[in-house]
Amino acid sequence: MSYSRYSPILPLLALVLLAQLLMLPPALAAAALPGAPALVAAAPSRPAKEGSTSALPSLEQRLTSWPAWSLPAPLQRPGREDLIWPAWFRGEWVVSSTPAEGAEPPLRWRARFQAESRGGGAVADRAFNAGQIGAALLGDGLISVRNDPANPNRQVSLLRGDRQLESTVVGRRSARPDGATFLADELTLQVVHGPGTPRISRVEVLGLWHRLEDGSINGEQWQASYASPAAGLVANAEHPQRFTLRLVPLPPGSDPAS
Repeated sequence: MSYSRYSPILPLLALVLLAQLLMLPPALAAAALPGAPALVAAAPSRPAKEGSTSALPSLEQRLTSWPAWSLPAPLQRPGREDLIWPAWFRGEWVVSSTPAEGAEPPLRWRARFQAESRGGGAVADRAFNAGQIGAALLGDGLISVRNDPANPNRQVSLLRGDRQLESTVVGRRSARPDGATFLADELTLQVVHGPGTPRISRVEVLGLWHRLEDGSINGEQWQASYASPAAGLVANAEHPQRFTLRLVPLPPGSDPAS
């Protein structure tokens, strides 16, 4: 399987473009500065509460403009606030993802969402999810994934070959048009450390999710990548791709392989 073909779905699970990054040529920058304010091509404002109004273009407008995306993006800096998903994401899921174009078979993995402590929503178990999809993509090429205890928007993945991936969400917006629909757009800075020059890229993924009557969830994701911020904060989208996803609830104690 070609890792790069499936890399666009990784931002959902906090392992954005892992496989593709490992095959890209060295980035222009000689040093990695994930999360530094000068590298954030997003609106310089405090994290917006879900449902708040803003002068920024709507996520629906952002969706319809794909693949002609560019940076700066109409997103806001998340700070140390995690993405809050609807409560109907809580639990464990069997996820399948299929490219909108191409003949590749669906990729399958498990995902987990937990109750959000301060309200009625859900938060992704990012390290678990990233480890699951990383194993599906890379096998034993992924050693481990850990969360930054000080920042839920940053994960560090250890890879074979003396490589390390830093993944930091630097821009975000979300919206709930109705009780069964959820949109989320995230811009992630990815830095792969290892022998030689660090490899740096930015990836934006916008997801549209619909809860179905049987409790499963259908989703679509639109993605584009951007050059290293060392080349400038203004950038045009590259490598746009779209994926369809299906989340089926996993009953407690069941075997996802059955």
